[in-house]
Amino acid sequence: MTPQTAPLGRLPAPGTSTSELRVARLRSNARRLLWSVLVLMAVSAAVGYLTGNLPAPFADWMLWAAATVIVLVLVVIPYLRWAAHTYTITTRRVIEQRGLLVRRRVELTHLRGYTITERRGPLQRLWRSGTLVLSDGVDAPLRLVDVPSVALVHEVLADQVEVSQIIAHRDSQAIPLSPQAPPADPPQS
Repeated sequence: MTPQTAPLGRLPAPGTSTSELRVARLRSNARRLLWSVLVLMAVSAAVGYLTGNLPAPFADWMLWAAATVIVLVLVVIPYLRWAAHTYTITTRRVIEQRGLLVRRRVELTHLRGYTITERRGPLQRLWRSGTLVLSDGVDAPLRLVDVPSVALVHEVLADQVEVSQIIAHRDSQAIPLSPQAPPADPPQS
């Protein structure tokens, strides 16, 4: 998860456009799926034990139908929600995408600059994860919740902001603000 930009000594030439490269794509820590794994194990054990051993008014198909509903609601849907929520860091911006049926996308460009606040609870410290809050002072803050390797992601974001601002400052200094008109020829009589 190292930045894919050129070192500061080899920045692109002034005025040239730079392509946007993906630096990292992240999801929140997978420990949120622990309860889903425990439910899946319990349902599997119960179905394995109770198949063929149910009392008379119940049939095996009822057991399998109930197990399917439980697994769908408590295992598959939480997994899909977790998998559909991604954070992408590129050389130009940070993108948060979420949603199964309706996709929601939030972007924050490095060029505008933003503050990075890192929050880590006791369990997050144990798993080396944390929450990063990116605030540019204008829009609502962008929260990267429970990101793994939070210290490395924090460093990458700070580096990307610095590189973007250096390139923008350099390009603004290299381009004249007002075009100069060629000198007028003296009138000939």
